[in-house]
Amino acid sequence: MQNAEIVLVALRNLGENGKPLERVYRQLYNETLYLAAYSKLYRNDGALTKGTQDETIDGMSLNRIHSIIEEIRMERFRFSPARRVWINKKNGKKRPLGIPNFEDKLVQEVIRGLLDAYYEPRFSSNS
Repeated sequence: MQNAEIVLVALRNLGENGKPLERVYRQLYNETLYLAAYSKLYRNDGALTKGTQDETIDGMSLNRIHSIIEEIRMERFRFSPARRVWINKKNGKKRPLGIPNFEDKLVQEVIRGLLDAYYEPRFSSNS
């Protein structure tokens, strides 16, 4: 497996040169991308908030990352429904807030990182 930074730089170069993004799905098998995503998520205040399952960031391990990768490889990974809570707004009304499971957050962060590396160079620096 390639280092996460090498993969993201390669995707950034593809985006800068306007080349198509192909076979990005196989990067979801890269363990280092999950470790990079974990490093962004663990310091978040909501990392210990439970979703619809009782799992949080506390029980994170390489074995857990390997099981997620294996589920993705075997096409068995499914995002779970988010837990819905209603939070108060300043005007007295309430708004819905969806709280996903930690595994879903982790996979979403990996996908966000891949797509961000590819598409960010394409945006204007003036926007």
